[in-house]
Amino acid sequence: MANPNNRTVEGGRTTLQRAAQAVGIVFLLVGILGFIPGITSNYDTMMFAGHQSEAMLLGIFQVSILHNIVHLLFGIAGLAMARTVSGARSYLLVGGIIYAVLWIYGLVIGQESSANFVPVNTADNWLHFLLAVGMIGLALALSRGARDRSRRA
Repeated sequence: MANPNNRTVEGGRTTLQRAAQAVGIVFLLVGILGFIPGITSNYDTMMFAGHQSEAMLLGIFQVSILHNIVHLLFGIAGLAMARTVSGARSYLLVGGIIYAVLWIYGLVIGQESSANFVPVNTADNWLHFLLAVGMIGLALALSRGARDRSRRA
């Protein structure tokens, strides 16, 4: 018989909650890595905000202090919201929508314009697209699975 709460034995968390928790941990790690010289190239050029920052996480993704702080806060939000099923679903769904908006924003602004204050580059834009699809997909797929299991119980 399926558990109507979609709880797992490990820690009493649902798959949806564990997914949100994992995404939150990844964002926390990315935020931390953005502050580590060597992992972030051109670290000495990092600015608080703006497209002038030449710091590149893993040599690919343009970052700034603000960008790293956003990743840290997004990670903390994921861990906090993963405590409940509804919070985990909201984190993944709304977070995915936010990343879809960021993807579109990154496509329409000039990368050298003052509107690129986070900053983002082409690699960031496509990562934002993948994050949007992945987070929304996780929210919908894992929520649907939980509803289906609770109907069968």
